[in-house]
Amino acid sequence: MVLNYIWIAFFLIAFVVALMRLVFLGDTQVFPEIINSTFSSSKTAFEISLGLTGVLSLWLGIMRIGEQGGVIALFSRLLGPLFSKLFPDIPKGHPVTGSIFMNLAANMLGLDNAATPLGLKAMEGLQELNPKKDTASNPMIMFLVLNTSGLTLIPISIMVYRAQLGAAQPTDIFVPILLATFFSTLAGIVAVSIYQRINLFNRTILFFLGGMSLLVAGIIYFFNTLSRNQIDIYSTTFANVFLFLIIIGFIVAGIRKKINVYDSFVEGAKEGFNTAVRIIPYLV
Repeated sequence: MVLNYIWIAFFLIAFVVALMRLVFLGDTQVFPEIINSTFSSSKTAFEISLGLTGVLSLWLGIMRIGEQGGVIALFSRLLGPLFSKLFPDIPKGHPVTGSIFMNLAANMLGLDNAATPLGLKAMEGLQELNPKKDTASNPMIMFLVLNTSGLTLIPISIMVYRAQLGAAQPTDIFVPILLATFFSTLAGIVAVSIYQRINLFNRTILFFLGGMSLLVAGIIYFFNTLSRNQIDIYSTTFANVFLFLIIIGFIVAGIRKKINVYDSFVEGAKEGFNTAVRIIPYLV
């Protein structure tokens, strides 16, 4: 309902302001500019969706192989002890925990193109569990905070962009991004846990937070021993090898389960295409 009022307000406020500019300032171009901007925004929304279509189709196709191959269920079981504390409303062993893990893993590796479709897949799964379809559930809020805070262990995408734009040292942002995203994620977990009354002093959560702290410290220590060129090479190689290993692992799991891997991929890819189409109205 709130979004309904916000959406209506966009148009009413724009009309009132434009009318005042026309009447009091004699700005005869204001209404043509507004109308042109609506067409431009609609075109941009479609272009964004079109750009996501291929990525969504690829990764949701891979995810479908993982689901039918049992990998997502395995992730769900492994993450059950932790996620049952951070996401108490998600049933134990539910496949959506695997999707959440895949999204967070892609974010940690700075693989934005992979993280986006995986995040949409996870949010769709959470919406299916949501008893109030017009209100964000507690698991959706926690996931959104974790996704937005974006703990990034290896900011490969940003380093690539910096290199393409001619930065003298593309890897300069490695440690600052690692520290910033670690503390933003920690702050997000604490804030949401307090609001949702999640016990942060549970041994599982403390073990997780302590383990993540040690991992971050270890990564900083390791990369501080490398030259800037080595940081670029190591981070790029590791992130992409890890991502490709996930794809290979899903395919091998599908073969072991004796499923038709290609048909599973196509089935998931179709879902990715449909997802890209469904988000167009919200982007507009």
